[in-house]
Amino acid sequence: MAAGSTAARTAAELKFGQVGVASLSVRDRDAEALLADLKQRIAAAPALFRRAPLILDLSRLPALPNADETRVLLEAARAAGMLPVGLSYGTAENEQLAHLLNLPLFAKFRISPEPAAPTPSSSSSSQAAPAAAKPPAPPSTPASATAGLHHAKPVRSGQQVYARGRDLVLGASVGNGAEVIADGSVHVYGRLSGRAVAGAQGDTTARIYAQDFQAELISIAGHYRVFEDVPTDLRGKAVQAWLDGERLVLEKL
Repeated sequence: MAAGSTAARTAAELKFGQVGVASLSVRDRDAEALLADLKQRIAAAPALFRRAPLILDLSRLPALPNADETRVLLEAARAAGMLPVGLSYGTAENEQLAHLLNLPLFAKFRISPEPAAPTPSSSSSSQAAPAAAKPPAPPSTPASATAGLHHAKPVRSGQQVYARGRDLVLGASVGNGAEVIADGSVHVYGRLSGRAVAGAQGDTTARIYAQDFQAELISIAGHYRVFEDVPTDLRGKAVQAWLDGERLVLEKL
């Protein structure tokens, strides 16, 4: 092998890309309560949350916890089965805290409000919801003004398709364990069995459409619902999803 060829080789290739990282917005310093809450959420969707990378957001606490208090919260997340990878909310105090904990600070990580707790109205199909729940057609946005990304092939388990700054249009199925993401809306003209994320950069007007709805999880601007929370009369049907305030609503197409 030529010397020049050997010199050109490297041990690894490092890239930054779109990854599925969960954000946990802490509202109470009670680590036991946090552990119980996380265990309940993970039990509802173990394939999604167990061993998922997690960013801890401390911005909703009245005061920033010290390093020891934060370690206890991080350990509670680990005990629940998730894997904390850093802190969010970029202030000088957070940066110092992240340095003390030897963790990265995701200063530009977008934090969206948590979904509202399930209620009878939010877990039922739109026929039982008040007519006012359906918002008007979303206005034009930068994401929707750009031509959508068209993907004709099936998206198989372990694969991910991301439409940055636009809608995503899929002409085939999205399998279990696959993930489709768009900064705008997601349109699936086939079976949706994996995860669909719309409004990935916070666009609350984004929607999700699926011809055969069997999604493991859907999310719009950070608000999510898992398959277990979907009414049985919507499973396997043509469905659309949108945000009504902080509530993620689904109805038949």
